[in-house]
Amino acid sequence: MDNVKVVPVVVIKNIEDTLPTLQALCDGNLPVAEITFRTACAEEAIKLGVKNFPDMYIGAGTVINKEQAIKAYNAGAKFIVSPGLSEEVALFCKEKGIAYYPGCVTPTEIMKAISLGINVIKFFPANVYGGLKAIKALAGPFPQVKFLPTGGADETNLKEFLDCDKIFAVGGSWMMKGDIAQNCKKINEIING
Repeated sequence: MDNVKVVPVVVIKNIEDTLPTLQALCDGNLPVAEITFRTACAEEAIKLGVKNFPDMYIGAGTVINKEQAIKAYNAGAKFIVSPGLSEEVALFCKEKGIAYYPGCVTPTEIMKAISLGINVIKFFPANVYGGLKAIKALAGPFPQVKFLPTGGADETNLKEFLDCDKIFAVGGSWMMKGDIAQNCKKINEIING
C-alpha cells in the first residue's frame, strides 16, 4: 500500500451495489476500498470484490473484534482497519501477515500500538482530535509512526495532509457521494498537481 495516498471508506448496504461501486473507484483511477463491517453484507462484498477486482487493494474497515477480522481475512481482505486498537485483532493480523491499521489518538494508545509492532495508525476522527496540528505534535515523540487520518479530510484539505511527511495516506468517504469516478479523478488531480 506504499503508493496509495487515499483510502476510500466504502459502505455497501446492498450486495448488488458492490461491483458498480468498485468499478467506479477503478474508473476514477483510485483502485482502493476499505469496505466497512457496518453492514450485514460486508463479508460477502469483500469476497465479491476480491474475486472480480484482483488488482484492487481491498480491505475491511470498522473491524472491532477478532471474529470480524477472521471473516475479513477469509473473505480475502488485504488489510484491516479498526476505529480503535484491538490487541486480539492486532495479534491475529500479525500471525496472518496482514496489515492492520488501528485507530489511535492518544500517546498511550500509540505506545500500545508500537508495542504490538504497528507503525501505521488510523487517526480517527481526525477533525475531532485536532487534525493535522495534533498529528504533527504526536509525530515528535513517535518519529517511527505514520498516520492514516480519517474523518474531516476532503478535497479542501487533502493536499495539506499529504504534504506532511508523517501522513501514510488519507482515509474518508467524501468521494463516495455523487459521481464516484469523477470525484476520484479530482483526487488524483490534487495528488499529482
